Amino acid sequence: MTTEQAVPRGRRSLRPLSSAFAKHFATGTVSETGMVTPAMRRIRITAPAAAGWRYTPGQHVRIQINDPLSLYGLLRPAETLRTYTVVAHCPDEQAFELWAHLYDGTDGIGLSWARNARVNDPVTFWGPQGDLAVRSAPYHLFVGEETASCAFVPLISAVPPSEPVYAVVESDSPRDEVPLPDAHRVCRVHRAGAPAASSPLLPAAVAALDLPATPGVAYVAGEARTCQAVRDHLVRERGWPRSAVTVKPFWTPGKRGLHH
Repeated sequence: MTTEQAVPRGRRSLRPLSSAFAKHFATGTVSETGMVTPAMRRIRITAPAAAGWRYTPGQHVRIQINDPLSLYGLLRPAETLRTYTVVAHCPDEQAFELWAHLYDGTDGIGLSWARNARVNDPVTFWGPQGDLAVRSAPYHLFVGEETASCAFVPLISAVPPSEPVYAVVESDSPRDEVPLPDAHRVCRVHRAGAPAASSPLLPAAVAALDLPATPGVAYVAGEARTCQAVRDHLVRERGWPRSAVTVKPFWTPGKRGLHH
């Protein structure tokens, strides 16, 4: 019997996967938590790797909730990692911050982690990664609900001061409005208990927006079907080229594990 044959099949099959994960993951510790709004929790993670990140505002990390190399992870790979936009990167402090929307609904693994993360909890993560980034444009339009706001904070902060910013942001109520960087034109709309999925409020608010005649660049994020409706308005009604509209669906009913 050769040495290779003597190795248990399960272990041998995990080697390539284990090696791939080992090249990209890093570890840290929850160092601070707090509330941004009654429905938005901030989680600060201290990690030595964060000091050397090649980070672009708008990128995300993937947080390990369950070990992808465990038997549970192999049987349920969709129930292992969850994705969160990096709201703030602090390389001098070897830290980064995530904001998580504590939505009502099924208590999935990402929601459970966001609600229960405590100071000194260990964290394993992958990233930063992702291609969502500010593009050069005559002006910028940001459209989305609470989950999108987590990405809008770093993106708007990265817009050059000479380029105007418009934003249409939905939340359930005024007290749930996620704070955005100062000195930008923001239209706020409120669901008042209505579902965020397929929300008619955002497309209607964008349609009513007084924008320059020429297209800018739009960043549309959040619930997938609402994103599609906003994109369709910009392309079909306002004549924007599709290339000018970046769409990032972070979630949609019945599908787990999308970007947060």
